Amino acid sequence: MKDSIKLITVALGAGIVASVITQCWDQPREAAMQQVSNSYQEPMAREVFSNNSAYAEEGHVLPKNGFVEASRKSLNSVVYIKTYVQGRAVSSWYEYFMRGGGGSGYQGVGSGSGVIYSTDGFIVTNNHVIEGSDKIEVIHQKRTYEAKVIGTDPSTDLAVLKVEGRGMPNVEIATSRDLPVGAYVLAVGNPFNLTSTVTAGIVSAKGRQIHVNKGSFPLESFIQTDAAINPGNSGGALVDIRGRLVGINSAILSQTGSYAGYGFAVPSDIVTKVVDDLIKYGEVQKAFFGGTVVDVNEKIVKELGLKAYDGVALADVQANGAAKKAGLKVGDIILDIDGLSIDSQAEFEEMISYRSPGDDIRLTYKRAGKIQNTHLELTNIDGKTGIVKKEVYADRELGAAFERVPTVERDMLEIDHGVRVIEIGRGWFRRLGISEGFVITDINGIPIKDPEQLVDMLSKIRGRVIIEGVTANGRRGYYRFYF
Repeated sequence: MKDSIKLITVALGAGIVASVITQCWDQPREAAMQQVSNSYQEPMAREVFSNNSAYAEEGHVLPKNGFVEASRKSLNSVVYIKTYVQGRAVSSWYEYFMRGGGGSGYQGVGSGSGVIYSTDGFIVTNNHVIEGSDKIEVIHQKRTYEAKVIGTDPSTDLAVLKVEGRGMPNVEIATSRDLPVGAYVLAVGNPFNLTSTVTAGIVSAKGRQIHVNKGSFPLESFIQTDAAINPGNSGGALVDIRGRLVGINSAILSQTGSYAGYGFAVPSDIVTKVVDDLIKYGEVQKAFFGGTVVDVNEKIVKELGLKAYDGVALADVQANGAAKKAGLKVGDIILDIDGLSIDSQAEFEEMISYRSPGDDIRLTYKRAGKIQNTHLELTNIDGKTGIVKKEVYADRELGAAFERVPTVERDMLEIDHGVRVIEIGRGWFRRLGISEGFVITDINGIPIKDPEQLVDMLSKIRGRVIIEGVTANGRRGYYRFYF
């Protein structure tokens, strides 16, 4: 049974999308992203609309003036973002005039959109819009601001910027959970450098997974819309007909890189959780369930003798995770979380994403035909419930940066220890051919448990060296060198 469900999990993950999924950036980035620590104030309190009769009746009925009011409100809260990498400074007047050289030494590489999240200048955009940039400019109402990166989350493709502004027109936010399929929505952004552009459509589907997000634990539960989204729209707003944010536009389904019928947006409920965490902690405080679920399909129904396709099937339980401590087992069918029904893997992962480590959730599940209930305490990536701060250890001589692999990832990779290579810059480490994301577990048979130990060994070792480890997808490998 366990092997069968695991096989289904692998098969689902290996599915090939017929069309190319394209994130809406203009040009590739080449330089490493500049991370900026922060001590800014916590995000200001905001009203979030819940599922009530007024919202249900009025929130999706097209007003007499169509999309005019929604466009007016949302356009003021959307900004234009330009990104640059450090280039070669000009060396002569000839180069300045004849080759367009600039004294700053920066070269423009891309553009996108962003949404003003708070009146004091916090802005949310896509991670892929600003990834790899050395300088970021935000243009709002013809005024240009230089932006700092407060935090990024590749797993949701979100990033938070900060500009020195006061009294900025922040967007009003609605809860995406109440947004029904078929509702009118507007996409607001700057496609093809055409600033302040609005397109209209409907919500075509919810809970879409299109396999474009990065990170160790990618989270995808996109809102699908047929509102036209093109390169440059990334990071812009998806709003309802009252001008309230319901999503951040992130990707398009296209074989050409331009709009071909469907776009995808990160739901606003995920956005608020991620952005608030990045502003407050500099790192998303992701909650972990301690297991993996898959959609209930025909094969699982037959295997488990089920009478319905409700819920999601528990395909894997981590050795020391929260699910195991709560008494859950492989093959259990999870029906609801805190009384809210679950119908898909994407929906399950989205509902967990709203929570924080230490939160207690109530689960209803089915085992051997019997309905049961349990409580589960969600954990952080280290299997605990405290605040997680990402610690990066960089060594200038090696020209690389490393981080310790947390408990949850070690369990998934089935390793007891390891150090991940997270960035490779200029230095002799680049010559080793080890790729970013590779987890080094042993050097010459000696277990590597923290970055400091790894750097110390590589700095002193001489002669033959064998570096063992695993890739992000769990494939084991080794590198052989002579120092």
